[in-house]
Amino acid sequence: MITSLNKKQIIELLPHREPMLLIEELYDIKEFSATAVVNVKKDSFFVNGHFPDQPVMPGVLIVESFGQAAAALTAHGLDKSTYENKLVFLMGVEKARFRNPVIPDCKLILKIEAIRSHGRVWKYKGEAFVDDKKMADAIWSATIVDKK
Repeated sequence: MITSLNKKQIIELLPHREPMLLIEELYDIKEFSATAVVNVKKDSFFVNGHFPDQPVMPGVLIVESFGQAAAALTAHGLDKSTYENKLVFLMGVEKARFRNPVIPDCKLILKIEAIRSHGRVWKYKGEAFVDDKKMADAIWSATIVDKK
């Protein structure tokens, strides 16, 4: 089994495209866990408006990054015929905590884990770090749906 995915391989698994494709790499892939990289840059699309004099990555985009990493992990683990013509949709966020602001020009590292699945519904948990400092954590659920 492949233990890492580059951006080109992630694009083959996810429907997201620039500027909303946030994860750059997925590595240390195991059956139910992986680590993802989000490069938060000075020219990221959200920087100019959030906030002009003190840019911060919006918390909702951190949660979106968690979701994208989980969707890529899930799609990667499924048989291609099972995943073809399917999408992974976020269903809900049970808990999200933002502990420190994520400032541009950093590498946000997401450690994610699938903690339960029942049919097409999956539950995940994740933690986000810059260097070794925890920036956020969350628990969320997603479902696999048919593409229209």
